[in-house]
Amino acid sequence: MAIRVLLGYRGALVREALSAALSREPDLDVVDELARADDVFAAARRRRAEVAVLDALLPGTVDVHAVCEKLPRLGILMLLDRYSSGVASLSLARLAPRVGLIAIDASLADLIEAIRHLVRGEPVLDAELALAALTADESPLTNRERDVLRLAMTGAPPQEIAETLFLSPGTVRNYLSHVLVKTGARTRIEAIRIAQDAGWI
Repeated sequence: MAIRVLLGYRGALVREALSAALSREPDLDVVDELARADDVFAAARRRRAEVAVLDALLPGTVDVHAVCEKLPRLGILMLLDRYSSGVASLSLARLAPRVGLIAIDASLADLIEAIRHLVRGEPVLDAELALAALTADESPLTNRERDVLRLAMTGAPPQEIAETLFLSPGTVRNYLSHVLVKTGARTRIEAIRIAQDAGWI
């Protein structure tokens, strides 16, 4: 029986192409495609997914710990940027083997094998992501501040960030101000660089 895969990836073009590529494998069946992290729990339960492949920068939020607790048969494979995910890697690596970590620039073949390993209950952890997790400093940023900063990395203005995270523009500006204070940065770009170098995002 084919492995039931839930795919959450930002950008419809890449998401659809990746879904088509995974579905060509005889033992994989992409049962749903998601554009927002907020939909992961409901879709995984409704579609009886066995593995959720999730882009860490998927718009919206998902509590991976809670999903693991409420859906004990679901494995989660997180696609992370190997250069800016130290703290995220550390938190998620503690959930292995239920949660696997693979770099977002991994090959399709590596992604497919990672899905197969995860569904068998075998740990999946990219070596560079593991190193980032081990060397990451404790982040002073809250989860929401990291969400805002990750979206700011894409060049999104406060209004767009607010719409994506279901916040008011004023709240987003407040979060960005807090980030500047906590990182000691003078500008948003400098804050992003500092947070990336420290492995906080």
